[in-house]
Amino acid sequence: REPGKTNEPVAIVGLACRFPGSENSGEFWSLLRDGRCAVDFSDRMPGVEAGFLDGIENFDAGFFGLSENEARGMDPQQRLLLEVAWEAMEDFGLEPQDIEGARGGVFVGISAADHALQNFSRSDSEQLINAYSATGFALSLAANRLSYHLNFHGPSLAIDTACSSSLVAVHQACQSLRHGECDIALAGGVNLIGNPHVQLALERAGMLSPNSRCNTFDAAADGYVRGEGCGIVVLKPLEAARRDGNR
Repeated sequence: REPGKTNEPVAIVGLACRFPGSENSGEFWSLLRDGRCAVDFSDRMPGVEAGFLDGIENFDAGFFGLSENEARGMDPQQRLLLEVAWEAMEDFGLEPQDIEGARGGVFVGISAADHALQNFSRSDSEQLINAYSATGFALSLAANRLSYHLNFHGPSLAIDTACSSSLVAVHQACQSLRHGECDIALAGGVNLIGNPHVQLALERAGMLSPNSRCNTFDAAADGYVRGEGCGIVVLKPLEAARRDGNR
């Protein structure tokens, strides 16, 4: 394939997601189709109404070859990315080991550092710091950990452009494919609400809806509502996807 085909179409050959009220893409489609609202309260942040995920503390460390100590020290966003990226590869139709060593790129939109902020602000923070803290708190590792576990030999970037982070990650993945930097790419983003500090700042800035509802492009719009989630798409050049018989 000739690098530099800047207008070459890119195909989505796999996807997975974990969103409020939706454990997978099928449930998310049903939620959208039925017009249901997934904004609610959570015990994790009393008094805050937002789009929260359930069960973020659940993680099979052994499945990913991690010790329990390392898993506990990781930002939950990193754990969620590992799970959803694996599910996206399964939706692609291949076990990750089937393309081990591929020229694969990983592009992750991520901007929340709530886990680090929460741990460093605690009175016993010194006791919480261990050998896994540096990698567990670093946003860059959100992408790098995926590349390592999938044994992908291509670009591995964490991208923070605030609310557009996932969109920019997909754009960068498409550009990387078109310029021949990788043959397959995982792109998407993750966000978890870990502490009330950012929530309070956004409220004081008048950015959040006092009714905890989004009314996008509507005269009733009065702010936005925060939400958690993770979404990953598997991308290939359309020509290559057709050649390889990908769905």
